[in-house]
Amino acid sequence: MNATRQHRIQVNGIELSVQVTGADEGPPIWLLHGFPECWHSWREQIRALAAAGYRVFAPEMRGYGQTSSPAAIADYDLLTLCGDIQQAMDHFGHAQVVMVGHDWGAVVAWHLALLEPQRVTRLITMSVPFAGRARRPVIEIMRELYADRFNYILYFQEPGVAEQELNADIERTLRLFMQDQDVFLQKKPPSARLLEGVPAPGALPQWCSQADLDVYVNTFADHGFRGPLNWYRNFERNWQRTECLAGQQVLQPTLFLIGDRDPVGIFEAHTLKRMPDSVPHLEQHVLPNCGHWIQNEQSQQVNTLILAFLQKP
Repeated sequence: MNATRQHRIQVNGIELSVQVTGADEGPPIWLLHGFPECWHSWREQIRALAAAGYRVFAPEMRGYGQTSSPAAIADYDLLTLCGDIQQAMDHFGHAQVVMVGHDWGAVVAWHLALLEPQRVTRLITMSVPFAGRARRPVIEIMRELYADRFNYILYFQEPGVAEQELNADIERTLRLFMQDQDVFLQKKPPSARLLEGVPAPGALPQWCSQADLDVYVNTFADHGFRGPLNWYRNFERNWQRTECLAGQQVLQPTLFLIGDRDPVGIFEAHTLKRMPDSVPHLEQHVLPNCGHWIQNEQSQQVNTLILAFLQKP
């Protein structure tokens, strides 16, 4: 496998850091990470895909790592995030690509499939399903459902509050997210903090070495969590700006993967049931004994499913 090389390119008003691996002539495949992750989250997939002949593009998404982290919340709306990748594909001369996304990266990947029906030829998403544009902003629905109890997405809405907590000890924050995914399902008052009452982190999970964790920590060292949290502060703006996509289906062949212990499966149970209506060419798998960090926790099974899906006619 060719060594990974960093490209820093000017797109959509920012500098985007993209790690590129694999033979120059290989078909391009993009890997979009989620929160709170980094390009290194795809390390096992990068190796497998490059070995299979693909040229792999793993960006640090807007607000993360060495990619620009603008101050304005509106600079992180969904169509702007899609625009970063669209212009990056232009930069690299990509006429056809496979798009892969996990968590928030999956949200971007779903919408790139809608915006670029000719260029995105196959789609692979993990953890976050898709069932079309909602009838009203999701954040309105969440405020009604969680008026009397804690919800981490609502907690993220007030600028500065979550940043202060998560930035206080970045390594501890990341270790807790990796080791205890139930922090996102806590039952406590709406005024609580996310990590309040959570026990100190123990040993790292088997899939994350200290060297791996160091890469994650370095990703947040300069800018902290402000940029990544701003992704969560655009639900209403996202809904307004995607009106043109209302009613559209994702028509590309699509592979969807989720762990049976993923908290998102609880939050998005209704969307999971409705997904085939919006994604008619859908193959989906629930991975056993697997939480949210699916491409790391079950990397071998994820790689097997991805490569088998890519080999289908």
